[in-house]
Amino acid sequence: MTVLVASDLDRTLIYSNAALGLGMPDAVAPRLLCVEVHEHKPLSYMTERAAGLLTKLAQDTVFVPTTTRTRKQYQRISLPGLPPKYAICANGGHLLVDGVSDGDWREAVAHRLAAECAPLGEVRAHLNRTADPAWLRKERVAEDLFAYLVVERSLLPDDWVKELAGWAEPRGWTVSLQGRKIYAVPKPLTKSAAVREVARRTGAALTLAAGDSLLDADLLLDADRAWRPGHGELAEAAWQAPHVVALPQMGVAAGEEILRLLRQEARRFRRERQGISSVVIPPLA
Repeated sequence: MTVLVASDLDRTLIYSNAALGLGMPDAVAPRLLCVEVHEHKPLSYMTERAAGLLTKLAQDTVFVPTTTRTRKQYQRISLPGLPPKYAICANGGHLLVDGVSDGDWREAVAHRLAAECAPLGEVRAHLNRTADPAWLRKERVAEDLFAYLVVERSLLPDDWVKELAGWAEPRGWTVSLQGRKIYAVPKPLTKSAAVREVARRTGAALTLAAGDSLLDADLLLDADRAWRPGHGELAEAAWQAPHVVALPQMGVAAGEEILRLLRQEARRFRRERQGISSVVIPPLA
């Protein structure tokens, strides 16, 4: 009766100072736990209540952090609770098992990318050729798998991302705007594919998921049940699916509510399964 919980991290479970969304009076603001330090400075947080919920969730389920972050960026995070046996980085490009990238999975991903989409070099060349230095701050490559730009949002032309997406689509790539970052990611590079592999290895009977961005859409669609916060790309696009719950909460409060609901659903499923297994079926006469 293994329950697998695959959740995005940034702006789903953990929040930078700018994304906390603490709109309540200071006197009633939640206590925060720092879960990431970068260059000697605190970077990401969750509420103390969320930390407690995650600790309990990791005890009762196979909890799989599922992020677009590189391995190095992911390893800066110190989540409460048991260290996850599995983690997914680089949007599905790396499947970590006890902190080490699985070679078989990485090889399978490389074969798919080579067969199904334009090479990274072609995409990078287009990004560098079309991005305007007036609003471009950085251009980066993640794990030799995908590229992203750090931009000045206030100066970014309204139609530039749409034009990039139109160029990338026939080449087998997808585009996502998240905060100050524009991601260009190969279509075969998905969180859902890596989560399915973890489900296969663990024999999971139920998969639950959470995420906030367009790069999480495939993850949510592939799960048995999923949740998204009231902020992020999916919320802005009014994206929905029958089994995906759109929460009204925003900011760090949404992260806490997501964890509460994930744990509630996992416990409900276990109770139902235990009830079924405890029923005694009389022998045929």
